[in-house]
Amino acid sequence: MKLQIAIDLADSSTVLDIVDQIYDVIDIVEIGTPMIIKEGMSAVRKVKEKYPQVTVLADTKIVDGGSLECGDVCKAGADIVTVLAVSDDETITDVVKTAHQYGKKAMADLISVEDIGTRARKLKELGIDYIAVHTGVDMQKQGKTPLGDLKELVKAVPSTMCAVAGGVKLETLDQYVQVRPEIIIAGGSLAGAEDVRKAALEMKRKMDGQE
Repeated sequence: MKLQIAIDLADSSTVLDIVDQIYDVIDIVEIGTPMIIKEGMSAVRKVKEKYPQVTVLADTKIVDGGSLECGDVCKAGADIVTVLAVSDDETITDVVKTAHQYGKKAMADLISVEDIGTRARKLKELGIDYIAVHTGVDMQKQGKTPLGDLKELVKAVPSTMCAVAGGVKLETLDQYVQVRPEIIIAGGSLAGAEDVRKAALEMKRKMDGQE
């Protein structure tokens, strides 16, 4: 299993302060959608230039213009590009094709998808590399978690394709580890921690069964 940090609330001038602390222990660094909306690919470029060995995910949530948008993101240095699973199949196919042409990978975000199993199986047919269940912040406020969606996802496609995001923290991590997705994504519980490195190491140890 891989641990991904979602960095949403920093900016390109401070994102390296976070990555500097964890570049050697984190598996994937996500430049979140809010950062991309504010600053485009600036943070992606900065992280990749300083730490070329780090896997960088750009949470672009592409929904249209798959080839053009994905191409620009790949050129900026992202290793993984996200596309919304509710997008047209043609858009997803274009994202997958373009990402693979650059030697990169594509992740589909299932946010707002109701029939997870059916859509996940179709995404696999379309060649997507990773599929993520995602409980958004607004739904988290209503007490929802992505655990049930994750269990449904791993029934539909191989667990090596599966990722989970949405309020994951150390206290609830065991629930997700038991389902064995390929990627566990933590946002505020990592990026907002007082000691980011300590928080990341604690999560990694729990994922590795050392606690």
